[in-house]
Amino acid sequence: MTAAVFDHDGPWTEEEYLALGETQQRVELFDGSLHVTPAPTPRHQRIQRNLGNILEAAARTTGLELLEGVNVRLRPGRIPIPDLVVTESIDFDKPVIEAADVRLVCEVISPGNAATDKVLKMHYYAAAGIDWYLLVTQEDGTLHLYRRRGRHYREESVTKPGGMLELTEPVRATIRPTDLIP
Repeated sequence: MTAAVFDHDGPWTEEEYLALGETQQRVELFDGSLHVTPAPTPRHQRIQRNLGNILEAAARTTGLELLEGVNVRLRPGRIPIPDLVVTESIDFDKPVIEAADVRLVCEVISPGNAATDKVLKMHYYAAAGIDWYLLVTQEDGTLHLYRRRGRHYREESVTKPGGMLELTEPVRATIRPTDLIP
C-alpha cells in the first residue's frame, strides 16, 4: 500500500481509494486526501471492544447491526472509518456502508488525534444525516452523547465515571464508563 500512496499524483478519487483494498493502517478518504493513522493503542482497542459488546447485544434485539472499523460513505469522496457503527440491514459484501443506513456512530477519542473526532468527523457525520454520535474519552471513559439537529449535533448528555448512560435510541443499552476502561 505504501508505494501506491506515495506514487500517487493529485487528489484521490473514491475508486482509487477503494482499489487500495484492505490495509493494516486505518486509511480514510476526505475530499481527495487520504488520512492515515496507525493501529489504535491497546487501551483504545479495549474500550472499543467493551463498548461494542454492550451495543452489539442491544442492536441485535432491535434488528440492527453493530460493525467495527468499516468504510462509511458520507458522500462521494468522503469515507471515514468510525470505530463502531450501528446500522440498518446492509449488504455485507459491499466495501462501503452508506451514511443513510447508519443510526449511531461511535468514536473512541485518541489523545493525539482528538480534533479529528471532536471537530472534523463530528461535522461530517452530522452533515451526512447520522442522527446519533457517541464519543468516549480514553482517560476515564467519559461518554459524550450527541443528537443531530439539522446539520449539527447538540450534546444530549455527558456521563462521567460513577454514572451511567441509559441509551434509548437507536438502541436500548446501559453504558457505564467504568465498564469500558481497562
